[in-house]
Amino acid sequence: MSDSFDAAGQCLCGKVKITANLSKRLGACHCSTCRQWGSGPFLALTPTQKPHFEGDTFIAKYPSSEWAERGFCTQCGTHLFYHLLGGEQYILPAGLFANTDIEFDHQIFIDEKPEYYDFANDTQCLTGAEVFAQYNQRD
Repeated sequence: MSDSFDAAGQCLCGKVKITANLSKRLGACHCSTCRQWGSGPFLALTPTQKPHFEGDTFIAKYPSSEWAERGFCTQCGTHLFYHLLGGEQYILPAGLFANTDIEFDHQIFIDEKPEYYDFANDTQCLTGAEVFAQYNQRD
């Protein structure tokens, strides 16, 4: 069984289309920015390489931190990506793609998760400090 799959998705209005090879590992981000952006945790899949976007004229980008930007469709408002600046790493909302053969296996910024929800899945859980420590070790 492969650890990734080819996927095609689109925004609500269809103006932006995305094709990507995605990891089958689903993650949830509980940081305050993701929760404010989508009114809940960001459930996401990571492409194995830079995804392909069609409809660039309908993609707006918002610099949400010093290190990342978020993209959305200007026509319908659908969230399209979280992109780490200075590279080609994109993280894509899982809801853009129709695939049930994925595994929810990690949660990040667990220390920022509010108490009013919990996932029953047994996953790896990292605090914000642990996430930043992993990125700093890769430099």
